[in-house]
Amino acid sequence: MTSQFPHLIDLNDHPVTWWNGLLSLGQEIMQNPMLYANSCRGKIMGTLFYEPSTRTQMSFQTAMLRLGGTIIGFDNPQTSSVAKGENLKDTTKIVSGYSDVLVIRHPTVGAAKAAALTAECPVINAGDGGHLHPTQTLTDLLTLKCEKGTLSGLTIGLCGDLLNGRTVHSLCKAMSCYPNNHFIMISTKELAMPHYIKSIIHANGCTYEETFSLEEAIPKLDMLYMTRIQRERFASDEEYFAQKDTYILTPQKMKLAKKDMIVLHPLPRVDEIEIAVDDDPRALYFKQAKYGMYVRMALILTMLQSTATTELLSGTVHKGVCCPNPKCITNQEYYLPKSFTGTGTTLVCEYCDERLLLEH
Repeated sequence: MTSQFPHLIDLNDHPVTWWNGLLSLGQEIMQNPMLYANSCRGKIMGTLFYEPSTRTQMSFQTAMLRLGGTIIGFDNPQTSSVAKGENLKDTTKIVSGYSDVLVIRHPTVGAAKAAALTAECPVINAGDGGHLHPTQTLTDLLTLKCEKGTLSGLTIGLCGDLLNGRTVHSLCKAMSCYPNNHFIMISTKELAMPHYIKSIIHANGCTYEETFSLEEAIPKLDMLYMTRIQRERFASDEEYFAQKDTYILTPQKMKLAKKDMIVLHPLPRVDEIEIAVDDDPRALYFKQAKYGMYVRMALILTMLQSTATTELLSGTVHKGVCCPNPKCITNQEYYLPKSFTGTGTTLVCEYCDERLLLEH
């Protein structure tokens, strides 16, 4: 199924040349902001934030305002018709009809793709559950490009909740498209990186290793990407508290790192980075958030000016087959076509990337 609009659901739906163009435009805007101050005059951005956000939501809002556009939408679904039981399709259909570009964040995996199926304008995925967060990845890429001068040949440490961390999933998928990058995954066994992400890294010709120890990994790193243990992704408080304080970055641990290693974090943090680390010049997570505004300005402009179309579903609809992932949008919005890629006995859900083994 191909949409008549350009969308950003998964960064890997676009070629690396497209990403590089966005990054270059972001740098241009950063250096010459007044040249772009009226680029979106008369344009409206709709924002559908079904779960809390500070940086992503305000970054998008600020980006559109700095481009001269205006904003509609909600940051709490309970203040909208969603509270009355309105489904995702109907909400998307209405708000996209009012808008020139639509930004959606949703706690359910695959929701952004589902919204794009019937939207009447370009859709930008601002995070879908624990799945993907492509605009955070663009933020990370711009930060690395500006601060390290390259996106290749880096040793990248990823620490914390790698199972549910949509930011690290998107980052690994993107950075494995640049040559000679090596990933060190630092987590507990329970919060390890999903197999499909490791398969993508391997398929793209990059390498990875897994470890439980931050202290052992940190001396090797060019960049450390810390993540929050996400309470909202756990089934119970007991499971959350068993994991929450496993990895904490301290000034003492920073002494083990290279002098030019940088620390990034998608934020918000809870207690995984001590406040004292903020004074280390290698701690760039607040600067990283500002880079995000510039790359989102570049993204909004690109989406509004593009005449491209986006293929959303390329697989086969299997009636009567359900995705085994209970967090998949297809298990909440039952009208959606159950589309899978794959052949033989293995199918892959096109919304959440979950694998399904068919019985013979």
